[in-house]
Amino acid sequence: MIAASVTETIQFYHLDPMNVVWHGNYVQFFENARCALLDQIDYNYPQMDQSGYLWPVVDMRVKYVRPCRFGQEICITATLKEYENRLKIDYLITDAKTGEKLTKGFTIQVAVEKATGEMLFASPECLISKLEPLK
Repeated sequence: MIAASVTETIQFYHLDPMNVVWHGNYVQFFENARCALLDQIDYNYPQMDQSGYLWPVVDMRVKYVRPCRFGQEICITATLKEYENRLKIDYLITDAKTGEKLTKGFTIQVAVEKATGEMLFASPECLISKLEPLK
């Protein structure tokens, strides 16, 4: 499957009062990697909008394995796992230097027709046509 990785250095503004990354910031890290993945298939949010479909996140899981700390460089990898009926993307955050697993998770997005607000039960052809050649 298709994967993309981004790196980020943990900044002071990422931290909570316990001096570890606040749990809500992991969602932003996932989003950064997801956008890199969607860029690879030329179907990021502007292209989704132009195709007439919105792709809201309808489910998400985050499993915190070890905390991220100030100054730490992390690698966030997003891997496309499903696309025929929905977009399921798995995420893995590791320490960029040691490779130690820090966090993992997934998101699920579904196609919604922009004009009608109707959810599709299968991914639209505009997405399938971009991914089938890459299989």
